[in-house]
Amino acid sequence: MSTQTKIALVTGGSRGLGKDMAINIAKKGIDVILTYRVNETEARKTASEIESLGQKVVVLHLDMTDFSSLDGFVQQVLASLGATWDTNSLDFLVNNAGMGATIPFTEVTEELFTDFLNVHFKGIYFLTQKLVPHINPGGRIINISTGTTRFSNPGYSVYASMKGAIEVFTRYLAKELGIKGIGANTVAPGPVETDFNNAVIRNNPQAKAIMTTLTPLGRVGRPDDIGSVVAFLCTEEAKWINGQRIEVSGGINS
Repeated sequence: MSTQTKIALVTGGSRGLGKDMAINIAKKGIDVILTYRVNETEARKTASEIESLGQKVVVLHLDMTDFSSLDGFVQQVLASLGATWDTNSLDFLVNNAGMGATIPFTEVTEELFTDFLNVHFKGIYFLTQKLVPHINPGGRIINISTGTTRFSNPGYSVYASMKGAIEVFTRYLAKELGIKGIGANTVAPGPVETDFNNAVIRNNPQAKAIMTTLTPLGRVGRPDDIGSVVAFLCTEEAKWINGQRIEVSGGINS
């Protein structure tokens, strides 16, 4: 096996769960390309943490709501691979970039639905399609889903529906890309205390308390609970895990 450093692309890797994924992946000795949508400053801070671990890192802008930007983004990825690593391929694609909103089904607009579709399903579907020719044999695709595909939480009908589509898509990726030696898995976090969806858990003590009582381990999740699992899936130890939905939720609603 080649001793060349492996490379992971983590979309939405500037903050929240994505930041922790990127840092935990770097701790495994893997170089990282991470993306941000709005906050370049936070992305650069995350990049500095990765560099302090001794790994190379590239920061790129990606707006998943703008479907027409995907081709240009892929060209930036390939240019970065060439300039920084003298290669045209990577090993791991972590489709993490996302957006959140807690909106009752009766209030969802077509515009919001389209944004969620682009960010959480259509964009991931075609970004993955465009990058697969550049993923090395033995590589892995890791798609991020949600516990709310298993249990229903009012206000998440759009978000969870798109994530349900991603879970089906992941199983098809595993089946169709196996011949290329590429595996695919889904990681489905439960409630995690981050700034996602306007920090809905962090800023709402009542909601946090309810979710804590529903979880056998007696707390909501922390970013490291998720990032460490994603990083594990990027290691040789996880080489025989494929086509799986791995829920990382502390056993909530079990």
